[in-house]
Amino acid sequence: MSQNEITINKDQVYKIPSYFLNQAKKFKTTMLLYECAVKEITTKLEILDRELAHLNPRNPIAMIKSRVKQPQSIVDKLVRENHPITVDSLNENMHDIAGVRVICSYIDDIYTIAGMIAEQDDIIVIEVKDYIENPKENGYRSLHMIIEIPVFLSDGKHYTKVEIQIRTIAMDFWASLEHEIRYKKNIKNIEDVSESLLDCAETIAKTDQKMLDIRMIIDESQSHHE
Repeated sequence: MSQNEITINKDQVYKIPSYFLNQAKKFKTTMLLYECAVKEITTKLEILDRELAHLNPRNPIAMIKSRVKQPQSIVDKLVRENHPITVDSLNENMHDIAGVRVICSYIDDIYTIAGMIAEQDDIIVIEVKDYIENPKENGYRSLHMIIEIPVFLSDGKHYTKVEIQIRTIAMDFWASLEHEIRYKKNIKNIEDVSESLLDCAETIAKTDQKMLDIRMIIDESQSHHE
């Protein structure tokens, strides 16, 4: 039996269409690229964090999280946005298959990290969306970067897209709870819930700014005594 055939039962052999095999192989290679791209950017961020911790008395990065979308989530999004369900389509139309989230302590750390990422000469910044300066209507805040990073395989260099979200601990706390609540079914008084979440987002934003102000006062005071 050839590699293009599978046995349904002992009396029936089904020939797998070549286009299906080609798509399956292409999809597997594509997902490998996204997984490797996540590792590449995560390593870069860990190195930057170690350097910054060496230069400063504190670590600007509190945590790094990463994930690659599952095949079902990829298909669901393509269907939801009326895109063809092909490997070429997901590469062209989806920018968040590979995702890295960087959690920082203070707002200014977010822009420091974003600037350092953008300055790396092997990274191409495709798009930046600043939801801190311009929050979403529901109160969501974060800095989003779509970048391309090279992944080196045996056949050469492949630039692969990664979405990087950079936010404070408080922003991440709010976003995680909002996501959990949003996907619950049959929520009563949803308008009241949305309004309360928006109020919480505003409170968190003010707290983030206050914490930054306090840290800057302390930093300035220490610099005068050195």
